[in-house]
Amino acid sequence: MTSARILVVGPAWVGDMVMAQSLFLLLRARWPDRELDVIAPPATYPLLARMPEVAQAVPLLAPHGRLALRHRLALGWNLRPRRYEQALVLPRSYKSALPAWTSGARRRTGFLGEARWGLLNDIRHEPPGHKMRTVDRFLMLGLEPDESLPAVIPPRLVTDPDGGYAVLKRLGVARPERVLALCPGAEYGPAKRWPARHFATLAKNYQAQGWQIWLMGGPRDQEAAQAVQALSESACVDLTGRTTLLEAVDLLGLATAVVSNDSGLMHVAAAMGLPLVAVFGSSDPEHTPPLDPRAIALSLRLSCSPCFARHCPLGHLQCLEGLTPERVEQAIQAVLGAF
Repeated sequence: MTSARILVVGPAWVGDMVMAQSLFLLLRARWPDRELDVIAPPATYPLLARMPEVAQAVPLLAPHGRLALRHRLALGWNLRPRRYEQALVLPRSYKSALPAWTSGARRRTGFLGEARWGLLNDIRHEPPGHKMRTVDRFLMLGLEPDESLPAVIPPRLVTDPDGGYAVLKRLGVARPERVLALCPGAEYGPAKRWPARHFATLAKNYQAQGWQIWLMGGPRDQEAAQAVQALSESACVDLTGRTTLLEAVDLLGLATAVVSNDSGLMHVAAAMGLPLVAVFGSSDPEHTPPLDPRAIALSLRLSCSPCFARHCPLGHLQCLEGLTPERVEQAIQAVLGAF
């Protein structure tokens, strides 16, 4: 019988949930006899089915950005029979700590965030003057306050190749020999999106070499994908918005190589151990890098970056405009050589 259980309140962004798997793997290694339950909103909940170390995935049905006080309190209360030894709250918001509080977990760990005194009783603090990677902040919550950070265990999502082929059949897409998967979207904003004409150049070059080109992403990435498709003269198979998240995971698993903006799918591809080239503009490859050590993260590291802006504050987007398709092609060949 399991001696104790751990509850994690998980993040709402796909990339963050993928990075959180490093924490889940750390907890499993440290406490192999403790079951791990994870609360997740609809955007990230499906990924938990591909993380074997998660014993129970608990859906958070509150609308995104809404307090939904009654639902969050009731969610934690209904989990009380699980008798959690500890609850770890990954998001920094006040509302995210509510289910941990009502769950009855003896120890409730998290960063202070929005004045969460009382809701949390094990407050952690980032080292002053030191900007931590997102994955390291997650790992800190699984350690004792005086412990040093361990080496990151890279996330590894379980995939289903047969599921990927089933999706291709449903969509009427022929089974390819070589696939370059392009992820041209980034929900955060244009300052994280490599220009459509650069993606299009890459697509045409690889199609000429006999590769099939897939455009991957969700419904909100369709506009970016349509721009690439138009400029590539229909060299691509546009799959954006035509799959569920887990179907996209399985399709990515069939790719020969992936080129992605700093987005959720970038982290998914890294967690599947795929040959990956990640393009960074306004964001920082030191802050949210792909966690597979073989992946290549490209950044021009201009004096104005990273600015973390949604739109280029200087109006030129040179951090992405200056990353040429030729340089990305060189990175693709380099990363393929590592596999």
